[in-house]
Amino acid sequence: MKNKCFVISEAAGCAVIFPAAVFLHFIIQWFGPGALTILFGAVNESVWEHVKIFSASYIAYALLELLWIRVGFRRYVVAKCVGLYALMGGLIAFHYGYRTFTGRAYVWADIVGSAVIVILAQVISCRLTLSRLDLREYFAPAVCLLMLYYLMFFSFTIYPPKAELFRDPISGGFGYTGFAAKKQ
Repeated sequence: MKNKCFVISEAAGCAVIFPAAVFLHFIIQWFGPGALTILFGAVNESVWEHVKIFSASYIAYALLELLWIRVGFRRYVVAKCVGLYALMGGLIAFHYGYRTFTGRAYVWADIVGSAVIVILAQVISCRLTLSRLDLREYFAPAVCLLMLYYLMFFSFTIYPPKAELFRDPISGGFGYTGFAAKKQ
């Protein structure tokens, strides 16, 4: 019964994570630039900012889920860490992959692809959490990877590397300055 509740919760996460990411995509336009909206919202149209809003939604749901679903903490942390990196890697690979073949972006493809990748990330973390694999030895590396994620998350919006992943295709800017240039 406990496993069934967890599977239902993970499935519900798919219906929560995607709309939450859409909300974060527009939060700066709706509420203006502020410390929280800049940190958690998309400050431009770069691939990184889209990865950021989806990963923030994924982590927020994982934290809420941890409060109401009783599963092994270490197992859950490892599974969610793997799911998080699958989500981030999947979004980046999909973005650059389909655009390499089509030569251009399609909003409908971005939406459908992102939704599918959210579902896959949830399936991966659910399967790992419920698996018979002994994940305890991976807890410390998972915590280190989560700390790396938070370092990237909190740094790259304000101080992005000058790489294509962080470039706003509309303004050509990087990070928050890309958003500011777009709005002028």
